[in-house]
Amino acid sequence: MTRQISRRSLLKASGVAVGAAAGIAAAGRPATAAGAFAHPGLLHTRTDLDRMAAKVKAGAAPYAAGFARLTANRHAQSGWQARPQAVVYRGSGTPENYALLYNDVHAAYQNALRHHVTGESAYADTAVAVLNAWSSTLTAVNGSADRFLAAGLYGYQFANAAELVRDHGDFELARFQEMLSKHFGAVSDDFLVRHNDAVVSNYWTNWDLAAMACVLATGIFCDDRAQVARAVDYFKHGDGLGAIRNAIPVVYDEEADGGLGEWLEAGRDQGHALLGVGLMGTFCEMAWNQGIDLYGYDDSRFLKGAQYVAKWSMGGQVPFTASTRRKGAIGGWSGSETVTAAAGVDPSMTRPIWAMIANHYTRRRGMPATYVTRIAAKAAPEGGGGDYGPNSGGYDQLGFGTLTFTRDRTEAAVGATSSPSPTASASASVSAPASASASASASASSSPSVMGKGDDLAATGSGDVVGWTAATGITALAGGLLLLRRRGLERERGRRAD
Repeated sequence: MTRQISRRSLLKASGVAVGAAAGIAAAGRPATAAGAFAHPGLLHTRTDLDRMAAKVKAGAAPYAAGFARLTANRHAQSGWQARPQAVVYRGSGTPENYALLYNDVHAAYQNALRHHVTGESAYADTAVAVLNAWSSTLTAVNGSADRFLAAGLYGYQFANAAELVRDHGDFELARFQEMLSKHFGAVSDDFLVRHNDAVVSNYWTNWDLAAMACVLATGIFCDDRAQVARAVDYFKHGDGLGAIRNAIPVVYDEEADGGLGEWLEAGRDQGHALLGVGLMGTFCEMAWNQGIDLYGYDDSRFLKGAQYVAKWSMGGQVPFTASTRRKGAIGGWSGSETVTAAAGVDPSMTRPIWAMIANHYTRRRGMPATYVTRIAAKAAPEGGGGDYGPNSGGYDQLGFGTLTFTRDRTEAAVGATSSPSPTASASASVSAPASASASASASASSSPSVMGKGDDLAATGSGDVVGWTAATGITALAGGLLLLRRRGLERERGRRAD
């Protein structure tokens, strides 16, 4: 934790340029003389928006079907009335009202997107009215530990909605930037540094990734280069489970196991694994649109993880290496959990995350991505918020990837082109899972003994422990073990390189 805080402070103090700290290549998208980023430049660039409009106007497939999913969504209708709140609450023990926020965020995004496709001003006006209403009202995002999820998820989504209308004459840009930075970006940044005063591995992968996406999106939206540098550095070297080598801790042998990269939360459950893949894809896409190639980082490690989750989610057999993660509060209760097998799956479960990933690797890069391509085709045409259930899980991704991310194979890549050395890639792989006997040694013997300020460390899903145990073989361990995957992992992390 000391190393994280020091890096963060140094970056803030020095205002280090993202090109040096995060490895940005200009890639045809140079920053302005004032240091600003390319806008629009989060999930969608001007080229992307123009492509969508032209394809829909021409009635081209599959864009037309993707646009039909958008227009059918109740959030994508002009005249949507915002319901801003002074304080947003998420989590047990609080007067939860965060559903009002995520519904309004998705209405703003969907209306803004519809405006860019049709050119009709009513949709842009609606999006701006929603965004202005919130920036003039919100004073805090509160709740249990789940407040960090709210800040992360809805912060990156808010930024993407606002990015689409940032040049609208009625949009209160400066006020929105202040709200986004203070109540979403800062909260997410704090989570990555302190993890709610928990041990760094207490929170599963998706918690970090939500915060990372918010920090990156806020940094780009607010033209804060140091903040973007921190987010990218965390993706590469962070101590938490959202950093890429912790989220995908094992890469299997290409010949024996297809070169798949085990997704850590596959040992938890399918829904959270899909959420994590979608968030990492979102992070990589936003970075790519500013010339930062994280899709290709560490020999395209993210593709290997996405391939793993896609194959597993469709009911395929995947290798699995047992792991143990430490959890608990710093100076308080502690324990650990061991995951011994991939969770069971429902092949009918889907999330609007695959079109973005499939199109990047197969269209931009011309790389094979068999399982990702298959699951993307199965999920098409992708919908968005409100199409995947009435609760928050149905709003975790902005969606509509069939419309927004489908691209022609001839489209040129715009991201950075540097790749890690083969040696670095090879050092991060293993050829086979750990033996079953290693994971079988886990025994249930520990429970929180000292609570206090860490009571709500992992409120989300805490009531589902029995379900996780039945589905994934998670058991509690006495003592404070760090996240360990196999012998030599710590040596690998010690010599890892960019």
